[in-house]
Amino acid sequence: MIEEIVNSLNSIIWSKPLIALCLGAGVWFSVRTKFLQLRYFKHMITLLFKTNTSSSGISSFQALSISLSGRVGTGNIAGVATAIAIGGPGAVFWMWVVAFFGASTAFIEATLAQIYKEKDETGMYRGGPAFYIDKAMNNKPYAILFALSTILAVGFCLPGIQANSIAVSVENAWGLSRTHMGFFLVFLISVIIFGGVRRIAKFTQVMVPFMALGYLVLALIIIGFNVSELPEVFTLIISSAFSIHAGFGAIVGSAIEMGVKRGIYSNEAGQGTAPHAAAAAEVSHPVKQGLVQAFSVYIDTLLVCTATALMILLTGFYNVGSADGAVIYTGLPGVEAGPGYVQNVFETIIPGFGAILLAIALFFFAFTTILAYYYIAETNIVYLGRYFNWSGMGAVLKVLLLFSVLFGSVKSAELAWAMGDIGVGLMAWLNIIAILILQKPALSAFKNYENQYNEGDVTEFVAEDSSIDGTDFWKSKDRAL
Repeated sequence: MIEEIVNSLNSIIWSKPLIALCLGAGVWFSVRTKFLQLRYFKHMITLLFKTNTSSSGISSFQALSISLSGRVGTGNIAGVATAIAIGGPGAVFWMWVVAFFGASTAFIEATLAQIYKEKDETGMYRGGPAFYIDKAMNNKPYAILFALSTILAVGFCLPGIQANSIAVSVENAWGLSRTHMGFFLVFLISVIIFGGVRRIAKFTQVMVPFMALGYLVLALIIIGFNVSELPEVFTLIISSAFSIHAGFGAIVGSAIEMGVKRGIYSNEAGQGTAPHAAAAAEVSHPVKQGLVQAFSVYIDTLLVCTATALMILLTGFYNVGSADGAVIYTGLPGVEAGPGYVQNVFETIIPGFGAILLAIALFFFAFTTILAYYYIAETNIVYLGRYFNWSGMGAVLKVLLLFSVLFGSVKSAELAWAMGDIGVGLMAWLNIIAILILQKPALSAFKNYENQYNEGDVTEFVAEDSSIDGTDFWKSKDRAL
C-alpha cells in the first residue's frame, strides 16, 4: 500500500509540465544571461579557489564542497544506471542538456540566496529559497510551504536513497547485512551532524575532492581499456536520444523523462537545495558565488555522471526497458538497476576488487550527501523559527533523518527512489516558479558585476546600486564582515 501511494504521488508530481518547466527555465535563464555558462567558464574556475572566510561565513570552496556533497552522490552512480535502464542510452544526452541549461538556473538561485542571506542567532550566514521568497516576494505562506516541503524532502525522503545505495553496495561487496550497515551509518552521521555547519564544511572540503577525483581516475582506467569503442557509444547516445536508433525509438519519451528527472536529482539545478550552501559563503559580491555554483553543475553531470554512463555503455552492462516494462535489451539479467550495475562494470576490469572499490566510493559519495541534506533541513528550521516557537524541532530533525537512513537501508531501492523523486519534485515545483518570478534582482546583480568585471575591478556590492530592496546584509559597503 505504501509503494502504491508513493508511486501515485510520484506520477502526479513528475508530470510533463514539471519536465517542461525545468528545461524551459534553464533555456530562459541562459538567454537572459547571454549564456554565462559559456562566457564566464574560465572565470568560474578562478573563483573556485577564493579562500575568504569570516566568523560568520565559510569560503567559496567550502560552500562549493557542501553543495557538491549534495550533488555528487548516489545519483551519479545508481541514478545514472537507473536512467539508462529505463530510458536507454538517450537518457544520458538529456542529462547533459539539463546540466548545460541548468547551470544558468543554478546561477540565478545561488545569487538570490546570497543577496537575501542573513545571520542567525549564532552569527552564521543562513539563506535559501525560503529566505528569498519571504524577502523578495514578500510571500510568507509560500516561503513557509517551501521550508516545510524541504524539511520533508531532505530530512526524510532523500536520505533513504543514499543509505539504500550504501547498504546495497556493501552487501554486494562484503555480504554485510543491510540492517547492520544502517545502524553503522546512523552512528557515523550522528557524530558529525551534532557538530554544526563548520564541522560539516571541514569534513566535506577534504572528502568531496578526494572522492570525486578517485572515482574519476577509476572510471578513466575502465574507459581506457575500451577507448576504441567510444565513438560508437557517443553515436548510440545521440541516436537513441532522438529515436534515430531503431532499438530505442519506442522509449524516447522515457529517455527525456529519466534524463531530466535523474539530471535534476543529481545536479540539483532548480531544485532549491544548493542555494542553502551558496548563502553560507563569504564573498564580496553575490554573483561570485552564483558563478561558482553554476560551475558545480558541470563537475557533477558532465564529469562524474558521464564517467558512470560511459563505463556502463562501454561494457554493455545495462538493461533497457520501455515505459510499459517490456525489456528491449538485457545485458545483466537479474541485476537490479542501481549500484549492482556499476559494481559489475568494475568487476570486469578489476576482478575480485571491483565491487569493493565501488562500494567504498559510493559510501563516501552518499555519506557526504546525507550530511548536506541535514544542513539544508537545519537551515529551513532556522527560517521557520522566526514564526513558530519550536524549541525542540532541531532534535526532531536529527531523529527524523537518522530514522530515514535506517529505513532506507533496509527497504527496496524502488521505494527509496520513488520517495526521493517526490521530495525533489516538490522542491523543484516551488523553487523554479519562485525564481522565475524573482529573477530581476539576480539579473540586476549580474549586470552590476559585469560592469565592474569589464572595467577590471570587482569591488564590494551595494544593493541600492542595482535597485534591489529587501536585503539588510548588502545595504552598504561598511557592513561588519
